[in-house]
Amino acid sequence: MENNQLMTEPWAFDFDHTLTELSAADLDQHLTELLALDLGIHIFDRIPYANEIFKWQDMALLPHSSADTLLCEIFEWNGRNLRSTGNNLIGFLFSNDENDELNFIKNQLIHVEKHPALIPDFEFTKENMIDYGLSLPSLFNINLQGNINTAKNFSIRVNGLTKARITNIDSPGIEILKSYSSLTRSKSKTYRRNIKFNYLIKSLFYAESVEIYLEKESGADLNLSFQSQNIEIEAKADTDTKKHFILKYSGNQAPFAAQFVKGKDFDIM
Repeated sequence: MENNQLMTEPWAFDFDHTLTELSAADLDQHLTELLALDLGIHIFDRIPYANEIFKWQDMALLPHSSADTLLCEIFEWNGRNLRSTGNNLIGFLFSNDENDELNFIKNQLIHVEKHPALIPDFEFTKENMIDYGLSLPSLFNINLQGNINTAKNFSIRVNGLTKARITNIDSPGIEILKSYSSLTRSKSKTYRRNIKFNYLIKSLFYAESVEIYLEKESGADLNLSFQSQNIEIEAKADTDTKKHFILKYSGNQAPFAAQFVKGKDFDIM
């Protein structure tokens, strides 16, 4: 079989070229094929939908968007969704060190390096946004005024995903894992009450940019506005019936999604 025939199959990848050597379009196509293969679905003439990406990567939307959301933040399940407890694991691990080590580890968490997430660009459809309880636009600093159901078409395309995570071979992961192991033994009551049955953020996801498409009937009471801090806004179309904006983020970004792990299963292998 010819090499170009092999490349038509999603599992056939030319390892003479690394992922970093692929063009953005080719990399997105390859990752989309891997997604489709893993989920047993077919994706033709479109980019993946958000629900497909989230299932593939075991990701979840954050309940709020905040630049100070950190890795190891603790969330609880209220029967319907996750909500922050307002605590971070490192507060329990390093609270007896006169705050010197706590502040040091916190600063390391703040500056954990972001890397390409190896996730293709994807789209939140109007139906996705309704399913997610309409909280989605605010995660990207987008304010939606009006009833989304009156939109003829509304979607948010997420481009250039990056990911921050801790590992057991780099700081602060090394220190966190060592102290976590000690906490489960020496402070079992604190561990059971605050950590064991709650959920910890092990990875955070960020978008380089998003594209918003809105189509509505003339005069429909449905409008968009944006928070402009650390955002470059490009208007491709802005009429009474059609709006197309590109938002490019810079500076101290807020994550929009995360991977969670139950406290009792926490490890950073």
